[in-house]
Amino acid sequence: MYTDNILFYSFFPLILGWLLDLLLGDPKWMPHPVVYFGSLISKGEHTLNKGSHRKLKGGILAIGLVLAVYSTTWLLIYLLNRIGFDHRLLSLFFQAYIVFASLAGTTLILEVWAVFSAVDRSLEAGRKQVARIVGRDTSELSAQEVRTAALETLAENLSDGVIAPLFWFALLGVPGMLAYKMVNTLDSMIGYHTERYLEFGCVAARVDDVANYIPARLTAMLMIIGAWMRYPKQYSIVYLLSFVKKYGRKHASPNSGYPESALAGILNCRFGGPHYYFGEYFPKPYIGENERELNFEDMRLSVRINRISEVLMILLVIAFLCLKVC
Repeated sequence: MYTDNILFYSFFPLILGWLLDLLLGDPKWMPHPVVYFGSLISKGEHTLNKGSHRKLKGGILAIGLVLAVYSTTWLLIYLLNRIGFDHRLLSLFFQAYIVFASLAGTTLILEVWAVFSAVDRSLEAGRKQVARIVGRDTSELSAQEVRTAALETLAENLSDGVIAPLFWFALLGVPGMLAYKMVNTLDSMIGYHTERYLEFGCVAARVDDVANYIPARLTAMLMIIGAWMRYPKQYSIVYLLSFVKKYGRKHASPNSGYPESALAGILNCRFGGPHYYFGEYFPKPYIGENERELNFEDMRLSVRINRISEVLMILLVIAFLCLKVC
């Protein structure tokens, strides 16, 4: 009975939060922790990113915010568990909300779908739509580059928006999951190799690299297995693994290249190449060699692979929690 209770308290927030993300995405009316994270990071950056010792000040901000999120979430759950409600329902629903807010699978799928629909209407519409989900300058992108940018972001988001949060949920529970979202938000806001953030965001970028090291490679593996499971006659696990081994490290990020190369191998296309970020030119190698035109069916296939990978990861987390408790 004790083991059954522990499993229920672990499974309920996980399954409910995941199902809510599948059904709702990120509703605009719902308060979202990442919005508040962004506000804290922005205020801290404007206050501290000046003068000398910028690397130290940026490191203090990054580590301090991550620890504050973890400890605050842990304390809230601890207090809610002791309020006196039967079956700790308030705590369970709070944790389910955090799981829901920490996952970003459906939202990015809808955004990528919108990009492909927009670029089919007009190139300018596609550029504006893809600018919502990428950090690079989109004003000069071709239609092919717009579609490529969207699918690269979809692959990367599968890792840092779904698989990585679930990975840290399995290891450190809901507090660890939300702390990871702070890590990811810090990197997305100050982790750039531009003049402004090179020193101040250095620690944030390195923490994000460490936090995503295993999840990024796990994401690539899940995508490959998912493609083979869905289309066993079309895909070879051995070939796709060799493709990821060849191209996974050909990326400025030590992690993003793995899910991107997995998707490029599945689609038999080419990702990567040079981009502009905040007005600065960044030369990047290509992932893959087949410079073919991407189309709506490629997007649909990518979405199917994402969803299969999500389900596989949920099953892995459930299996891990069972082993940890039993």
